[in-house]
Amino acid sequence: MRKILFIDVDGTLVDYENKLPDSAVTAIRKARQNGHRVYICTGRSRAEVYPNLWEIGLDGMIGGNGSYVENDGKVVMHQLITPEQCRHIVDWLHSRGLEFYLESNNGLFASEHFETAAEVSVQEYSRRKGKAGADKITVRDVFPEMIFDGELYRDDVNKVSFLLGSYQDHLDSVEEFPDLTPGTWGGAGEIALFGDLGLKDVRKEHAIDVLLKELGADVEDTLAFGDAKVDIPMLEYCKIGVAMGSGGDEIKAMADYVTDDVDKDGLYKAFEHFGLI
Repeated sequence: MRKILFIDVDGTLVDYENKLPDSAVTAIRKARQNGHRVYICTGRSRAEVYPNLWEIGLDGMIGGNGSYVENDGKVVMHQLITPEQCRHIVDWLHSRGLEFYLESNNGLFASEHFETAAEVSVQEYSRRKGKAGADKITVRDVFPEMIFDGELYRDDVNKVSFLLGSYQDHLDSVEEFPDLTPGTWGGAGEIALFGDLGLKDVRKEHAIDVLLKELGADVEDTLAFGDAKVDIPMLEYCKIGVAMGSGGDEIKAMADYVTDDVDKDGLYKAFEHFGLI
């Protein structure tokens, strides 16, 4: 029976140093040879899905935490922040002196001083993820194709991330943007490093439902793989939810199966366990 697999990227397909295990590549290629379909399901925009991931061989992707769906090179769904919303966000962040970047399928567009202002935060983020040499990591290491001189008033934006001066900036964004969904990342609650602003009602599980309708497929034939709290709804929605051994306690507690760490062939071992390869 053909299965449809949805795989988170950061911490699941690749580790937090962006290393892609050979065993994961092998697992996906073998699964597709066996007739299964494989999609990445990620918070990344399409511009952040670099060639090494597409070269694995994928049937498509869900990006922007559910705002973008692509199948066999065809765009099935793409929800965007409006130009008016984008202008409001950019002006508000500028007025508060907060540096940011706009996530678009055409690239990541950084504000004027993001590269220097964000260095401490990306190093701290890397440190929290256990990366070696975190104090030497630069913004360009983390975002290798970021555009630093692009237009900021745009009509192609999926999501906006910004540096938090304090947690109050996030709380104020909730008040300022009732038409959007404000969030944080890089740490739970008040130790978060970044705020973000995305469309309302954008969810990975809704995007999976859209894709299944496109395929004429059933949720009974799905498996989801993730490592973080944000992946829990995706694992709950799919028939089988698999957590990485290197994942957080919450997702491991609710998963149907916990595999090994991402850098210990966790994905390959899970594919073997479920008879996909």
